[in-house]
Amino acid sequence: MLVHICCSVDSHYFIAELKKLYPNERIIGYFYDPNIHPYSEFLLRFQDVKRSSKKLGVEVICGEYEYEEWLKGTKGLEDEPEKGKRCAYCFDFRVGNSAKEAIKLGCKKITTTLLMSPKKDFRQLENALNNAIKGTNLEAIAVDLRKNGGTQKQFELAKNDKLYHQNYCGCIYGLIKQRHNETVIDELYEPLGAQIQPGSIGYRLKLYKKVRKLEKSKIKFDLIREKILNYRLRFGSLKADNIAIPSYFLFYSHFRLKSSKFSIEKSSNFVAINKDDIKLISLAKFNKLGRFKYKNTLELIYNPPKLNQELKIRKKIAKSKFDISPIIVIDEIKTAKYTLQADSEIFPASIEAIKVK
Repeated sequence: MLVHICCSVDSHYFIAELKKLYPNERIIGYFYDPNIHPYSEFLLRFQDVKRSSKKLGVEVICGEYEYEEWLKGTKGLEDEPEKGKRCAYCFDFRVGNSAKEAIKLGCKKITTTLLMSPKKDFRQLENALNNAIKGTNLEAIAVDLRKNGGTQKQFELAKNDKLYHQNYCGCIYGLIKQRHNETVIDELYEPLGAQIQPGSIGYRLKLYKKVRKLEKSKIKFDLIREKILNYRLRFGSLKADNIAIPSYFLFYSHFRLKSSKFSIEKSSNFVAINKDDIKLISLAKFNKLGRFKYKNTLELIYNPPKLNQELKIRKKIAKSKFDISPIIVIDEIKTAKYTLQADSEIFPASIEAIKVK
C-alpha cells in the first residue's frame, strides 16, 4: 500500500492505525507535497516525516518538488476559500501523481494521510482518491480515523513524540489568508545573508535537527514555548551624497522614522546621531569588537555572524541589553550628507525551544 504523506502530525497516528487495520500489508510512505511554500518549509516537513516514519518502521520516499507544475493549476483559484475549488485541485494533483508512483512501485492500494487532517474536507479527499485510481488496478482506501476521538489521539501522540507541528496548511495562498492580520509573515521573509533569526524556518530547521540528534543520543529533553520580543528588518538603505553605499543593519535596529537625513563633518570609526538615535560604526571598528576579519561590508551582508555574536556587539556599542537604536555598519564613515530609509518591526512572539532534562 502506498500512503501519500502530507506531514508528520497527520501521518504519525494515521499510519500507526493503518498498520493495525492492515497487519499483512507492506506500507510505503510517499511524501509528495509540491504545494508547500517556501522550499525550506518543504524540507523541514520532510525531515520530520522521515523521523516519524523511522519511529513507525515504515519506508518513506520523497517525491519531486514540482512547485511550478502545481502552481500552473492554481491560476484563477488564488482567492478560493479553504475547502474550495483550489483545495480540490490540490488534492487531485498530489493524490493523482502519487497514484502514478504507486503503479511504478507495484503497489495495489493507495491512500493519503490528508484524510486525518481535521481542516480538510473528507469528501474532497475521497473524490481525489477515486479520481486517481480511474483506469488503474489500484484500490482506494478512504478510511476515516478522525472519528471516536481519533483527532484528539492524533495530537496527543504528536505531542508525546515531539513532532513538528506546522501552523499553516502549506500553500502560499492559505498562508497569506491565515496570516492576513499579522505584521510579519516569517515564511515569506529571508534575510540576505540567511542569518538564523528566532522563529524563522531556518531556526526551526536547526531546532529539529538538534531534536533528531538528541533522540539519536537518547538524551531526554522537552520542547517548550518561550515568549520573546522578535525583530525583522523589512528594508534598509543608506546613501552618502546621494550614492547608495553597502550598509549592514544590526538585529534590533528599530526606526522611529522611515526616512531621515543627517550630515557628518568629520571622518570617524563611530558616530552617534542624537536626533534619531542612529549609530554608525565603521567595518574596522566592527571587526575589532567582534574579532572578525571581514574585508568589506558586502561580505558582512552576505555572510553575517551568528545572531548571539551580533547581539554581544550591540551591547558593547549601546551599553544596554534593552537598546533598540539603529546601529549600521559601513566600510568607512566619511564626511558627507547621508540619507537613510528603513522599515523595521519589533513584535512579541512565541517560539519553540529545547530544554534538556
